[in-house]
Amino acid sequence: MGQSVVQKLQWPIVTELQPLSPAADKAAPAAKVPRQPGDGAVPAGVTHPKTIKSFVRRAGRTTTGQAKAFEDLGPRFLLPYAAAPLDAAAAFGRTAPLILEIGFGMGEATAHIARVRPDDNFLCCEVHEPGVGALLKRIGEQEIANIRILQHDAVEVIDHMLAPASLDGVHVFFPDPWHKTKHNKRRLIQPPLVAKLAARLKPGGYLHCATDWEPYAQQMLEVLGAEPLLANTADGFAPQPDYRPLTKFENRGLRLGHGVWDIVFVRRN
Repeated sequence: MGQSVVQKLQWPIVTELQPLSPAADKAAPAAKVPRQPGDGAVPAGVTHPKTIKSFVRRAGRTTTGQAKAFEDLGPRFLLPYAAAPLDAAAAFGRTAPLILEIGFGMGEATAHIARVRPDDNFLCCEVHEPGVGALLKRIGEQEIANIRILQHDAVEVIDHMLAPASLDGVHVFFPDPWHKTKHNKRRLIQPPLVAKLAARLKPGGYLHCATDWEPYAQQMLEVLGAEPLLANTADGFAPQPDYRPLTKFENRGLRLGHGVWDIVFVRRN
């Protein structure tokens, strides 16, 4: 199994992401995002949950470019949350392996992975509005067609929209480490969520986590190792799979001597 999984997880190596144009990085003040009636903070066509369970909403300002991406690209690439099984073939317009990403931040790594893996479909969950706008902007600039975004709590998406054995892979990259011991219980990677993810993976499907906080890496390894449906692809931590790029923040951390740990498990047959 180890050799086949290693082969399955190899994609062309690209460690430097294509930079955006200087104009794309500039935030303009007083930008307004299209609003839904009765909700002054939600772009049109985007559904927010009343309670966020898997992430804490972060403060941030949506730039003019991100707002325009919501308007121009949202209708195609944003999926509405619904408490009903997702028809992935209809959502993507094709049948292809389905990869779930939980929390993509500003979408830098997500866009890169979708580009180097064009034969896979990527279903990406993020509640941070500027991050969603940033990924939509990258989708437009880089002409990426194999991403769909759910701006909703990932736990509810897993519970209500993803059927058992419907996923070929799951990515959880650099979730909030909740450094303080008293806050560790808020970490995303916990046994109940891992059990849900394992049940929704197809046999041979993979769960890839990455973190730059070593105590969290150790907890991830312990939690995933205790899930009976999953098997580790390595003896402990895994080599960084070729498809996951080094972001500018990760490169900066590595220059400062910070470590990064990858954990890759697969669903048992």
